[in-house]
Amino acid sequence: MVCLSLGCIPCAPGGPAMRGYLLAIFLSAVFLYYVLHCILWRTNDYGYHQFHPFLCAADFKNTASFYGSDKFDLPYGIRASATHFRLALSKLQNCDLFDDFDNVPCKKCVVVGNGGILKNKTLGEKIDSYDVIIRMNNGPVLGHEEEVGRRTTFRLFYPESVFSDPNHNDPNTTVILTAFKPLDLKWLWELLTGGKINPNGFWKEPALNLIYKPYQIRILDPYITRMAAYELLHFPKVFPKNEKPKHPTTGIIAITLAFHICHEVHLAGFKYNFSDLKSPLHYYGNATMSLMSENEYHNVTAEQLFLKDIIEKKFVTDLTRE
Repeated sequence: MVCLSLGCIPCAPGGPAMRGYLLAIFLSAVFLYYVLHCILWRTNDYGYHQFHPFLCAADFKNTASFYGSDKFDLPYGIRASATHFRLALSKLQNCDLFDDFDNVPCKKCVVVGNGGILKNKTLGEKIDSYDVIIRMNNGPVLGHEEEVGRRTTFRLFYPESVFSDPNHNDPNTTVILTAFKPLDLKWLWELLTGGKINPNGFWKEPALNLIYKPYQIRILDPYITRMAAYELLHFPKVFPKNEKPKHPTTGIIAITLAFHICHEVHLAGFKYNFSDLKSPLHYYGNATMSLMSENEYHNVTAEQLFLKDIIEKKFVTDLTRE
């Protein structure tokens, strides 16, 4: 009998040659199952497909044209901002997606939100067990390892939400600028070239220094944000004049990114307690849910419905669902 970690194969008459033949068939079947499992994870109602999510200096205009991003202004395209994109991209060292995980065909990912529900959940060890860990904004790891883990593969940010304290930098993390306005790209270019930051035009003061090295930085293709807005949250392309345009939160953009680069997606920290405006908004700090209710730039109801839908349809697993 030949025993493997996945089971045992009875030995058949014919000696070592036959056993080797059966072993080859068994391993081929295991490999085929593994590949089919990956393919099936790519098949769902939202039609996600493999997509390189980061813009590259050499061909970002061609990529934008292919995916229609040249027909939209920021935050969902490059039209009218191509010069800003070109300048910022010229200072980055590469646009690679993965290094160590390129040879892993089936990536299991967790998107870690910043919700207060992560408090006292002690999910840190579980989160660190994933192939890919995606975080967003300035949700800290330092000092919260037991709750949210230590590792970070990708961290999405914008100028007003990025860390400025070098203690929060992990050299193994790839940080992803999610540009919402031309100023965001100008901000990155100024910091990479040693320029002086003018804080005017930002909704709050942006980081005035950059703790990350150029090799760590990527720029997210607006196609991902556009998918989040129009295909997942079903936002209108034109809002009434008396209503502020709504944009996806960084968390929903991170989930959209995960669906394009991962084969299995889990979530943590995306549940909020709207019935108690005094409950904690984040697992860190003292902000309360009242801040979320006052936000005019996001449609929280649409996002919660989307999350409920993908959880119920088992497109994702929610680690913090009670």
